[in-house]
Amino acid sequence: MDQQELLDRAGERGVNRLVLGIVRLLFLPFFLIWFRQDRIGREHIPKDGPVIIAANHRSFLDPFVIAACTRRPFYFVAKKELFLKNRLQTWFLNSLGAFPIDRGTGDEASMATARRILERGDGVMIFPEGTRVRPGPLGHPRRGVGRLALETGAVVVPAAVIGSAEVRRGWRIRPKKVRVRCGPALHFPKVERPSAALAKAVTDRIWPCVELQWEWLGGTPPLRRVTVIGAGSWGTSLAIALARGGTQVELGCRTEEQARALGAERENRRYLPGVRLPDTIRVARAGALELREADLVCLAVPTRDLPVAMGEIGDRLGARTSLLVSSKGLVPPAGELPSVFCSGRAGGRTVACLGGPAHAADAVEHGASLVLASTDPELLAQLRRLCADAGFDVETTSDVVGVELAGVAKNAAVLAATTASVGGPNASGAAAGKVFSEIAAYAGALGARPETWTGLAGAGDLVASVVAAGGRNRRAGELLARGVSQQEIRPAIGQVAEALDALPLLVTALEAQRVRAPATRALAAVVSGEGSARAFADDVTKPRRIVGARVV
Repeated sequence: MDQQELLDRAGERGVNRLVLGIVRLLFLPFFLIWFRQDRIGREHIPKDGPVIIAANHRSFLDPFVIAACTRRPFYFVAKKELFLKNRLQTWFLNSLGAFPIDRGTGDEASMATARRILERGDGVMIFPEGTRVRPGPLGHPRRGVGRLALETGAVVVPAAVIGSAEVRRGWRIRPKKVRVRCGPALHFPKVERPSAALAKAVTDRIWPCVELQWEWLGGTPPLRRVTVIGAGSWGTSLAIALARGGTQVELGCRTEEQARALGAERENRRYLPGVRLPDTIRVARAGALELREADLVCLAVPTRDLPVAMGEIGDRLGARTSLLVSSKGLVPPAGELPSVFCSGRAGGRTVACLGGPAHAADAVEHGASLVLASTDPELLAQLRRLCADAGFDVETTSDVVGVELAGVAKNAAVLAATTASVGGPNASGAAAGKVFSEIAAYAGALGARPETWTGLAGAGDLVASVVAAGGRNRRAGELLARGVSQQEIRPAIGQVAEALDALPLLVTALEAQRVRAPATRALAAVVSGEGSARAFADDVTKPRRIVGARVV
Protein backbone atom coordinates (compact mmCIF):
# COMPACT_ATOMS: atom_id res chain seq x y z
CA MET A 1 0.00 0.00 0.00
CA ASP A 2 1.16 3.53 -0.66
CA GLN A 3 0.83 6.27 1.94
CA GLN A 4 -2.49 7.60 0.64
CA GLU A 5 -4.07 4.13 0.74
CA LEU A 6 -3.01 3.74 4.36
CA LEU A 7 -4.46 7.15 5.22
CA ASP A 8 -7.72 6.34 3.45
CA ARG A 9 -8.01 3.02 5.25
CA ALA A 10 -7.57 4.67 8.66
CA GLY A 11 -9.82 7.59 7.78
CA GLU A 12 -12.68 5.61 6.18
CA ARG A 13 -12.61 1.92 7.08
CA GLY A 14 -10.99 2.16 10.50
CA VAL A 15 -9.22 -0.54 12.45
CA ASN A 16 -9.48 -4.26 11.76
CA ARG A 17 -11.54 -5.15 14.81
CA LEU A 18 -10.71 -8.87 14.60
CA VAL A 19 -6.96 -8.17 14.61
CA LEU A 20 -7.35 -5.54 17.31
CA GLY A 21 -9.37 -7.91 19.49
CA ILE A 22 -6.81 -10.72 19.17
CA VAL A 23 -3.92 -8.38 19.91
CA ARG A 24 -5.72 -6.95 22.95
CA LEU A 25 -6.53 -10.44 24.23
CA LEU A 26 -2.87 -11.48 23.96
CA PHE A 27 -1.01 -8.33 24.91
CA LEU A 28 -3.09 -6.79 27.69
CA PRO A 29 -2.31 -9.63 30.15
CA PHE A 30 1.32 -9.49 28.99
CA PHE A 31 1.55 -5.76 29.73
CA LEU A 32 -0.09 -6.17 33.13
CA ILE A 33 2.14 -9.07 34.16
CA TRP A 34 5.48 -8.55 32.38
CA PHE A 35 5.58 -4.75 32.65
CA ARG A 36 3.49 -4.63 35.85
CA GLN A 37 1.70 -1.76 34.10
CA ASP A 38 -0.09 0.83 36.20
CA ARG A 39 -3.08 2.48 34.52
CA ILE A 40 -3.92 5.59 36.52
CA GLY A 41 -6.77 7.95 35.63
CA ARG A 42 -8.45 5.64 33.11
CA GLU A 43 -11.80 7.13 34.09
CA HIS A 44 -10.83 10.42 32.44
CA ILE A 45 -10.92 8.85 28.96
CA PRO A 46 -14.46 9.26 27.54
CA LYS A 47 -16.13 6.02 26.50
CA ASP A 48 -17.49 7.55 23.31
CA GLY A 49 -17.26 10.67 21.19
CA PRO A 50 -14.22 12.37 19.66
CA VAL A 51 -11.20 12.47 21.96
CA ILE A 52 -7.52 13.29 21.60
CA ILE A 53 -5.01 11.70 23.96
CA ALA A 54 -1.96 14.01 24.08
CA ALA A 55 1.04 12.21 25.57
CA ASN A 56 4.81 12.32 25.85
CA HIS A 57 6.83 9.95 23.67
CA ARG A 58 9.75 7.84 24.92
CA SER A 59 9.42 4.45 23.24
CA PHE A 60 7.84 2.55 20.36
CA LEU A 61 5.68 0.89 23.05
CA ASP A 62 3.94 4.13 24.07
CA PRO A 63 0.88 3.87 21.75
CA PHE A 64 0.26 0.30 22.88
CA VAL A 65 0.58 0.83 26.64
CA ILE A 66 -1.64 3.92 26.40
CA ALA A 67 -4.19 1.99 24.34
CA ALA A 68 -4.23 -0.62 27.12
CA CYS A 69 -5.90 2.01 29.32
CA THR A 70 -9.17 1.94 27.38
CA ARG A 71 -11.36 -0.59 25.59
CA ARG A 72 -12.23 1.67 22.66
CA PRO A 73 -9.92 1.70 19.64
CA PHE A 74 -7.49 4.57 19.29
CA TYR A 75 -5.74 5.68 16.13
CA PHE A 76 -2.21 7.03 16.20
CA VAL A 77 0.36 8.51 13.85
CA ALA A 78 3.65 6.70 13.26
CA LYS A 79 6.67 7.76 11.24
CA LYS A 80 6.30 6.77 7.61
CA GLU A 81 9.55 4.75 7.67
CA LEU A 82 7.79 2.06 9.74
CA PHE A 83 5.45 1.40 6.80
CA LEU A 84 8.27 0.89 4.30
CA LYS A 85 9.96 -2.18 5.85
CA ASN A 86 7.66 -4.99 4.73
CA ARG A 87 4.05 -5.51 3.70
CA LEU A 88 3.13 -7.64 6.71
CA GLN A 89 4.31 -5.02 9.21
CA THR A 90 2.53 -2.31 7.22
CA TRP A 91 -0.75 -4.23 7.20
CA PHE A 92 -0.47 -5.13 10.88
CA LEU A 93 0.22 -1.57 12.08
CA ASN A 94 -2.53 -0.12 9.92
CA SER A 95 -4.96 -2.77 11.18
CA LEU A 96 -4.28 -1.59 14.74
CA GLY A 97 -5.01 2.05 13.87
CA ALA A 98 -1.59 3.41 12.92
CA PHE A 99 -1.31 5.75 9.95
CA PRO A 100 1.85 7.29 8.52
CA ILE A 101 3.14 10.83 8.96
CA ASP A 102 6.07 12.53 7.29
CA ARG A 103 7.74 14.10 10.34
CA GLY A 104 9.09 17.62 10.14
CA THR A 105 7.11 18.61 7.04
CA GLY A 106 3.73 19.65 8.48
CA ASP A 107 2.07 16.64 6.82
CA GLU A 108 -1.38 18.00 5.86
CA ALA A 109 -2.63 14.63 4.57
CA SER A 110 -2.03 12.97 7.94
CA MET A 111 -3.66 15.88 9.78
CA ALA A 112 -6.68 15.60 7.46
CA THR A 113 -6.91 11.88 8.29
CA ALA A 114 -6.83 12.65 12.01
CA ARG A 115 -9.66 15.17 11.53
CA ARG A 116 -11.77 12.61 9.66
CA ILE A 117 -11.29 10.08 12.46
CA LEU A 118 -12.32 12.58 15.12
CA GLU A 119 -15.28 13.89 13.11
CA ARG A 120 -16.76 10.40 12.96
CA GLY A 121 -16.48 10.14 16.76
CA ASP A 122 -13.36 8.05 17.25
CA GLY A 123 -10.20 8.74 19.24
CA VAL A 124 -6.73 9.81 18.12
CA MET A 125 -3.47 9.56 20.05
CA ILE A 126 -1.05 12.44 19.45
CA PHE A 127 2.56 12.84 20.60
CA PRO A 128 3.08 16.62 20.46
CA GLU A 129 6.87 16.38 20.83
CA GLY A 130 6.94 14.99 17.29
CA THR A 131 9.57 12.35 18.05
CA ARG A 132 10.90 10.26 20.90
CA VAL A 133 12.60 12.41 23.55
CA ARG A 134 14.90 10.81 26.11
CA PRO A 135 16.43 11.04 28.63
CA GLY A 136 15.61 14.01 30.84
CA PRO A 137 12.57 16.30 30.88
CA LEU A 138 9.88 16.38 28.25
CA GLY A 139 10.58 18.18 24.98
CA HIS A 140 8.76 21.18 23.58
CA PRO A 141 5.40 20.50 21.91
CA ARG A 142 4.44 21.41 18.37
CA ARG A 143 1.22 23.31 17.84
CA GLY A 144 -0.47 20.58 15.77
CA VAL A 145 -2.34 19.16 18.77
CA GLY A 146 -3.84 22.58 19.55
CA ARG A 147 -4.86 23.07 15.95
CA LEU A 148 -6.50 19.62 15.83
CA ALA A 149 -8.43 20.24 19.06
CA LEU A 150 -9.75 23.58 17.77
CA GLU A 151 -10.67 22.30 14.30
CA THR A 152 -12.63 19.31 15.63
CA GLY A 153 -13.84 20.41 19.06
CA ALA A 154 -12.65 17.08 20.46
CA VAL A 155 -11.87 16.84 24.18
CA VAL A 156 -8.19 16.45 25.01
CA VAL A 157 -6.96 14.01 27.65
CA PRO A 158 -3.39 14.76 28.81
CA ALA A 159 -1.40 11.61 29.52
CA ALA A 160 2.13 10.60 30.45
CA VAL A 161 4.09 7.36 30.14
CA ILE A 162 7.14 6.53 32.22
CA GLY A 163 9.35 3.43 32.18
CA SER A 164 8.75 2.44 28.56
CA ALA A 165 12.17 3.71 27.43
CA GLU A 166 13.89 1.15 29.68
CA VAL A 167 11.97 -1.84 28.33
CA ARG A 168 13.86 -2.51 25.12
CA ARG A 169 17.55 -3.35 24.85
CA GLY A 170 18.37 -4.51 21.35
CA TRP A 171 15.80 -7.20 20.59
CA ARG A 172 15.21 -8.00 24.24
CA ILE A 173 11.98 -6.86 25.90
CA ARG A 174 12.84 -6.61 29.58
CA PRO A 175 10.40 -6.81 32.52
CA LYS A 176 10.59 -3.13 33.50
CA LYS A 177 7.85 -1.30 35.36
CA VAL A 178 5.69 0.87 33.05
CA ARG A 179 3.21 3.46 34.35
CA VAL A 180 0.60 5.50 32.51
CA ARG A 181 -1.33 8.38 34.05
CA CYS A 182 -4.21 10.24 32.41
CA GLY A 183 -5.42 13.61 33.64
CA PRO A 184 -8.84 15.28 33.53
CA ALA A 185 -10.13 16.04 30.05
CA LEU A 186 -9.67 19.53 28.63
CA HIS A 187 -12.39 21.22 26.55
CA PHE A 188 -11.86 23.83 23.85
CA PRO A 189 -14.35 25.48 21.48
CA LYS A 190 -14.54 24.44 17.86
CA VAL A 191 -12.98 27.07 15.61
CA GLU A 192 -12.99 27.26 11.84
CA ARG A 193 -9.46 27.82 10.48
CA PRO A 194 -7.71 28.66 13.76
CA SER A 195 -4.67 30.90 13.45
CA ALA A 196 -1.19 29.63 14.23
CA ALA A 197 -1.09 31.88 17.31
CA LEU A 198 -4.37 30.45 18.63
CA ALA A 199 -3.23 26.87 17.97
CA LYS A 200 0.00 27.58 19.87
CA ALA A 201 -1.95 29.12 22.76
CA VAL A 202 -4.11 26.00 23.07
CA THR A 203 -1.03 23.76 22.85
CA ASP A 204 0.52 25.83 25.61
CA ARG A 205 -2.55 25.04 27.74
CA ILE A 206 -2.42 21.32 27.00
CA TRP A 207 1.28 20.65 27.47
CA PRO A 208 1.63 21.77 31.12
CA CYS A 209 -1.11 19.26 31.94
CA VAL A 210 0.98 16.53 30.27
CA GLU A 211 4.02 17.71 32.24
CA LEU A 212 1.94 17.55 35.42
CA GLN A 213 1.15 13.86 34.81
CA TRP A 214 4.80 13.20 33.94
CA GLU A 215 6.15 14.78 37.10
CA TRP A 216 3.48 13.09 39.23
CA LEU A 217 4.85 9.78 37.95
CA GLY A 218 8.35 10.83 39.01
CA GLY A 219 9.60 12.02 35.61
CA THR A 220 12.50 14.45 35.39
CA PRO A 221 11.20 18.03 35.49
CA PRO A 222 12.73 20.92 33.54
CA LEU A 223 15.01 23.36 35.33
CA ARG A 224 12.58 26.18 36.06
CA ARG A 225 14.42 28.20 38.72
CA VAL A 226 18.13 28.98 38.38
CA THR A 227 20.46 30.91 40.66
CA VAL A 228 23.67 32.30 39.18
CA ILE A 229 26.41 32.96 41.75
CA GLY A 230 28.86 35.55 40.47
CA ALA A 231 27.94 38.82 38.76
CA GLY A 232 31.05 39.14 36.63
CA SER A 233 30.92 39.27 32.85
CA TRP A 234 30.05 35.60 32.27
CA GLY A 235 27.70 35.29 35.25
CA THR A 236 25.75 38.35 34.12
CA SER A 237 25.71 37.16 30.51
CA LEU A 238 24.46 33.71 31.51
CA ALA A 239 21.73 35.16 33.74
CA ILE A 240 20.52 37.42 30.91
CA ALA A 241 20.42 34.59 28.37
CA LEU A 242 18.54 32.26 30.73
CA ALA A 243 16.01 34.96 31.61
CA ARG A 244 15.41 35.70 27.93
CA GLY A 245 14.65 31.99 27.50
CA GLY A 246 11.85 32.15 30.06
CA THR A 247 13.69 30.75 33.08
CA GLN A 248 13.19 32.28 36.53
CA VAL A 249 16.65 33.63 37.39
CA GLU A 250 18.33 35.04 40.48
CA LEU A 251 21.77 36.68 40.24
CA GLY A 252 23.98 36.58 43.32
CA CYS A 253 26.57 39.35 43.81
CA ARG A 254 29.63 39.38 46.03
CA THR A 255 28.61 42.43 48.07
CA GLU A 256 25.43 44.20 49.10
CA GLU A 257 26.64 47.39 47.41
CA GLN A 258 27.14 45.63 44.07
CA ALA A 259 23.69 44.04 44.35
CA ARG A 260 21.99 47.38 45.08
CA ALA A 261 23.76 49.13 42.21
CA LEU A 262 23.03 46.35 39.72
CA GLY A 263 19.42 46.09 40.84
CA ALA A 264 18.86 49.82 40.53
CA GLU A 265 20.70 50.47 37.27
CA ARG A 266 19.80 47.13 35.60
CA GLU A 267 23.18 47.21 33.89
CA ASN A 268 26.54 45.73 34.87
CA ARG A 269 28.58 48.77 33.88
CA ARG A 270 31.87 47.33 35.07
CA TYR A 271 31.80 43.89 33.47
CA LEU A 272 29.10 43.99 30.77
CA PRO A 273 28.39 47.62 29.82
CA GLY A 274 25.62 48.44 27.39
CA VAL A 275 23.56 45.30 28.07
CA ARG A 276 20.34 45.76 30.02
CA LEU A 277 19.39 43.25 32.70
CA PRO A 278 15.84 41.90 32.14
CA ASP A 279 13.37 43.04 34.78
CA THR A 280 12.57 39.41 35.63
CA ILE A 281 16.05 38.82 37.09
CA ARG A 282 16.17 39.24 40.85
CA VAL A 283 19.51 40.60 42.04
CA ALA A 284 20.74 40.11 45.61
CA ARG A 285 23.85 39.42 47.63
CA ALA A 286 24.77 35.76 47.13
CA GLY A 287 24.62 35.06 50.85
CA ALA A 288 21.04 36.35 51.05
CA LEU A 289 19.59 34.11 48.32
CA GLU A 290 17.31 31.21 49.26
CA LEU A 291 19.04 28.36 47.43
CA ARG A 292 16.84 25.53 48.68
CA GLU A 293 14.17 26.51 46.15
CA ALA A 294 16.57 26.58 43.20
CA ASP A 295 16.59 23.72 40.68
CA LEU A 296 20.10 24.69 39.56
CA VAL A 297 22.91 26.79 40.99
CA CYS A 298 25.44 28.06 38.43
CA LEU A 299 28.84 28.93 39.86
CA ALA A 300 30.28 31.68 37.66
CA VAL A 301 33.15 32.75 39.92
CA PRO A 302 36.93 32.57 39.40
CA THR A 303 38.38 29.20 40.36
CA ARG A 304 40.39 30.78 43.16
CA ASP A 305 37.08 31.86 44.78
CA LEU A 306 35.38 28.45 44.63
CA PRO A 307 36.44 27.42 48.17
CA VAL A 308 34.78 30.53 49.61
CA ALA A 309 31.71 30.17 47.37
CA MET A 310 31.16 26.50 48.24
CA GLY A 311 31.73 27.27 51.91
CA GLU A 312 28.89 29.79 51.76
CA ILE A 313 26.37 27.73 49.76
CA GLY A 314 27.27 24.07 50.42
CA ASP A 315 24.85 23.59 53.34
CA ARG A 316 22.13 25.81 51.84
CA LEU A 317 21.40 23.77 48.71
CA GLY A 318 18.05 22.04 48.29
CA ALA A 319 17.72 18.27 48.16
CA ARG A 320 17.12 18.35 44.39
CA THR A 321 19.39 21.28 43.56
CA SER A 322 22.09 20.55 40.98
CA LEU A 323 25.32 22.46 40.36
CA LEU A 324 26.77 23.80 37.12
CA VAL A 325 30.39 24.94 37.37
CA SER A 326 31.69 27.32 34.70
CA SER A 327 35.08 28.09 36.29
CA LYS A 328 38.06 27.22 34.06
CA GLY A 329 41.08 26.58 36.22
CA LEU A 330 42.43 24.50 39.11
CA VAL A 331 41.25 24.97 42.67
CA PRO A 332 43.96 25.93 45.19
CA PRO A 333 45.74 24.71 47.17
CA ALA A 334 45.59 21.08 45.91
CA GLY A 335 44.97 21.85 42.24
CA GLU A 336 41.65 19.95 42.04
CA LEU A 337 39.38 20.23 39.04
CA PRO A 338 36.43 22.55 39.80
CA SER A 339 33.74 19.88 39.45
CA VAL A 340 35.69 17.44 41.63
CA PHE A 341 36.12 20.09 44.30
CA CYS A 342 32.43 21.05 44.23
CA SER A 343 31.21 17.44 44.16
CA GLY A 344 33.05 16.74 47.38
CA ARG A 345 31.24 19.61 49.09
CA ALA A 346 27.79 19.34 47.50
CA GLY A 347 26.44 16.54 49.68
CA GLY A 348 25.99 14.03 46.87
CA ARG A 349 24.12 16.40 44.55
CA THR A 350 24.71 16.11 40.83
CA VAL A 351 27.37 18.37 39.32
CA ALA A 352 28.10 19.37 35.72
CA CYS A 353 30.69 21.64 34.12
CA LEU A 354 30.51 24.10 31.27
CA GLY A 355 33.07 24.52 28.50
CA GLY A 356 33.47 25.73 24.96
CA PRO A 357 33.88 29.16 23.34
CA ALA A 358 31.69 31.54 25.35
CA HIS A 359 32.92 35.12 25.33
CA ALA A 360 30.42 36.89 27.58
CA ALA A 361 29.44 39.96 25.55
CA ASP A 362 29.35 38.03 22.28
CA ALA A 363 27.22 35.27 23.84
CA VAL A 364 24.52 37.80 24.76
CA GLU A 365 24.47 39.38 21.32
CA HIS A 366 25.12 36.44 18.99
CA GLY A 367 24.78 33.28 21.09
CA ALA A 368 27.44 30.63 21.60
CA SER A 369 28.22 26.93 21.17
CA LEU A 370 28.68 25.37 24.59
CA VAL A 371 29.83 22.00 25.89
CA LEU A 372 28.13 20.51 28.96
CA ALA A 373 29.82 17.63 30.75
CA SER A 374 28.51 15.38 33.50
CA THR A 375 28.35 11.70 34.36
CA ASP A 376 24.60 12.08 34.99
CA PRO A 377 22.65 11.77 31.69
CA GLU A 378 19.43 13.10 33.25
CA LEU A 379 21.16 16.29 34.38
CA LEU A 380 22.77 16.69 30.97
CA ALA A 381 19.36 16.43 29.31
CA GLN A 382 17.93 19.04 31.68
CA LEU A 383 20.85 21.40 31.04
CA ARG A 384 20.68 20.89 27.31
CA ARG A 385 17.06 21.98 27.22
CA LEU A 386 17.78 24.92 29.56
CA CYS A 387 20.65 26.20 27.42
CA ALA A 388 18.80 25.60 24.15
CA ASP A 389 15.89 27.67 25.45
CA ALA A 390 18.43 30.39 26.27
CA GLY A 391 19.54 30.46 22.63
CA PHE A 392 22.76 28.45 22.91
CA ASP A 393 23.93 25.64 20.66
CA VAL A 394 24.80 22.75 22.98
CA GLU A 395 26.91 19.59 22.89
CA THR A 396 26.94 17.13 25.78
CA THR A 397 29.54 14.64 26.95
CA SER A 398 30.43 12.52 29.96
CA ASP A 399 34.12 13.52 29.60
CA VAL A 400 34.22 15.89 32.58
CA VAL A 401 38.00 15.65 32.98
CA GLY A 402 38.58 16.41 29.30
CA VAL A 403 36.27 19.44 29.21
CA GLU A 404 37.66 21.01 32.38
CA LEU A 405 41.32 20.44 31.51
CA ALA A 406 40.67 21.72 27.98
CA GLY A 407 39.51 24.97 29.58
CA VAL A 408 42.68 25.08 31.67
CA ALA A 409 44.82 24.36 28.60
CA LYS A 410 43.06 27.01 26.56
CA ASN A 411 43.75 29.68 29.16
CA ALA A 412 47.39 28.65 29.49
CA ALA A 413 47.88 28.45 25.71
CA VAL A 414 46.45 31.94 25.15
CA LEU A 415 48.68 33.31 27.90
CA ALA A 416 51.66 31.52 26.31
CA ALA A 417 50.90 32.86 22.83
CA THR A 418 50.65 36.49 23.87
CA THR A 419 53.60 36.26 26.26
CA ALA A 420 55.78 34.86 23.47
CA SER A 421 54.57 37.49 20.97
CA VAL A 422 57.75 39.45 21.65
CA GLY A 423 59.45 36.82 19.50
CA GLY A 424 56.98 37.11 16.58
CA PRO A 425 54.03 35.03 15.34
CA ASN A 426 56.02 31.82 15.00
CA ALA A 427 57.05 31.99 18.63
CA SER A 428 53.44 32.69 19.65
CA GLY A 429 52.19 29.68 17.70
CA ALA A 430 54.93 27.42 19.05
CA ALA A 431 54.29 28.51 22.63
CA ALA A 432 50.53 27.98 22.42
CA GLY A 433 50.84 24.64 20.62
CA LYS A 434 53.43 23.21 23.00
CA VAL A 435 51.65 24.29 26.19
CA PHE A 436 48.31 23.04 24.85
CA SER A 437 49.74 19.65 23.81
CA GLU A 438 51.54 19.16 27.14
CA ILE A 439 48.32 19.68 29.09
CA ALA A 440 46.48 17.45 26.60
CA ALA A 441 49.00 14.69 27.35
CA TYR A 442 48.30 15.14 31.06
CA ALA A 443 44.55 14.97 30.41
CA GLY A 444 45.02 11.81 28.34
CA ALA A 445 46.87 10.20 31.24
CA LEU A 446 43.79 10.94 33.39
CA GLY A 447 41.44 9.35 30.86
CA ALA A 448 40.27 12.35 28.83
CA ARG A 449 39.07 11.66 25.30
CA PRO A 450 40.98 13.03 22.28
CA GLU A 451 37.79 14.22 20.57
CA THR A 452 37.13 16.59 23.45
CA TRP A 453 40.36 18.44 22.61
CA THR A 454 39.73 18.63 18.89
CA GLY A 455 36.18 19.91 19.36
CA LEU A 456 34.48 22.89 20.95
CA ALA A 457 35.93 22.48 24.45
CA GLY A 458 39.50 22.43 23.17
CA ALA A 459 40.29 23.85 19.73
CA GLY A 460 37.07 25.87 19.50
CA ASP A 461 37.57 27.59 22.84
CA LEU A 462 41.25 28.22 22.07
CA VAL A 463 40.53 29.97 18.76
CA ALA A 464 37.77 32.10 20.28
CA SER A 465 40.04 33.22 23.12
CA VAL A 466 42.90 34.09 20.75
CA VAL A 467 40.74 36.31 18.53
CA ALA A 468 38.80 37.98 21.38
CA ALA A 469 40.74 41.22 21.90
CA GLY A 470 39.33 41.82 25.37
CA GLY A 471 40.05 38.34 26.75
CA ARG A 472 41.53 38.36 30.24
CA ASN A 473 44.25 35.80 29.61
CA ARG A 474 45.21 37.44 26.33
CA ARG A 475 45.55 40.82 28.04
CA ALA A 476 47.52 39.26 30.88
CA GLY A 477 49.94 37.72 28.38
CA GLU A 478 50.36 41.04 26.59
CA LEU A 479 51.29 42.65 29.90
CA LEU A 480 53.73 39.85 30.74
CA ALA A 481 55.36 40.42 27.35
CA ARG A 482 55.90 44.05 28.35
CA GLY A 483 57.56 43.03 31.59
CA VAL A 484 54.64 43.75 33.92
CA SER A 485 54.72 41.56 37.03
CA GLN A 486 51.96 39.14 38.02
CA GLN A 487 51.08 41.26 41.06
CA GLU A 488 50.44 44.29 38.85
CA ILE A 489 48.43 42.51 36.16
CA ARG A 490 45.16 41.94 38.01
CA PRO A 491 44.73 45.62 39.04
CA ALA A 492 45.61 46.60 35.48
CA ILE A 493 42.96 44.44 33.78
CA GLY A 494 40.39 44.63 36.59
CA GLN A 495 39.54 40.92 36.36
CA VAL A 496 41.00 37.53 37.24
CA ALA A 497 43.15 35.89 34.56
CA GLU A 498 42.64 32.23 35.42
CA ALA A 499 45.88 31.08 33.75
CA LEU A 500 48.03 33.07 36.17
CA ASP A 501 46.54 31.22 39.15
CA ALA A 502 46.45 27.82 37.45
CA LEU A 503 50.02 27.61 36.15
CA PRO A 504 51.88 26.81 39.40
CA LEU A 505 49.24 24.23 40.32
CA LEU A 506 49.39 22.83 36.81
CA VAL A 507 53.18 22.40 36.88
CA THR A 508 52.90 20.48 40.14
CA ALA A 509 50.19 18.24 38.67
CA LEU A 510 52.19 17.56 35.51
CA GLU A 511 55.25 16.62 37.53
CA ALA A 512 53.21 14.31 39.76
CA GLN A 513 51.87 12.54 36.66
CA ARG A 514 55.39 12.46 35.15
CA VAL A 515 54.33 14.35 32.04
CA ARG A 516 57.22 16.07 30.27
CA ALA A 517 56.21 19.77 30.04
CA PRO A 518 59.16 22.11 29.39
CA ALA A 519 57.04 24.83 27.77
CA THR A 520 54.51 24.92 30.59
CA ARG A 521 57.28 25.07 33.20
CA ALA A 522 59.00 27.90 31.31
CA LEU A 523 55.75 29.85 31.13
CA ALA A 524 55.19 29.35 34.86
CA ALA A 525 58.68 30.76 35.44
CA VAL A 526 57.75 33.92 33.53
CA VAL A 527 54.59 34.30 35.61
CA SER A 528 56.48 33.88 38.89
CA GLY A 529 59.12 36.40 37.81
CA GLU A 530 61.91 33.84 37.54
CA GLY A 531 62.07 34.13 33.74
CA SER A 532 61.45 36.69 31.03
CA ALA A 533 59.07 36.80 28.10
CA ARG A 534 61.97 37.16 25.67
CA ALA A 535 63.76 34.10 27.06
CA PHE A 536 60.47 32.15 26.89
CA ALA A 537 59.91 33.14 23.26
CA ASP A 538 63.46 32.16 22.33
CA ASP A 539 63.20 28.85 24.19
CA VAL A 540 60.03 27.59 22.46
CA THR A 541 61.62 27.95 19.01
CA LYS A 542 65.11 26.84 20.01
CA PRO A 543 66.25 23.74 18.09
CA ARG A 544 66.31 20.63 20.25
CA ARG A 545 69.36 18.36 20.49
CA ILE A 546 68.99 14.96 18.85
CA VAL A 547 70.55 12.10 20.79
CA GLY A 548 70.15 8.83 18.94
CA ALA A 549 66.45 8.51 18.20
CA ARG A 550 65.41 10.92 20.97
CA VAL A 551 64.87 14.67 20.91
CA VAL A 552 66.02 16.29 24.17
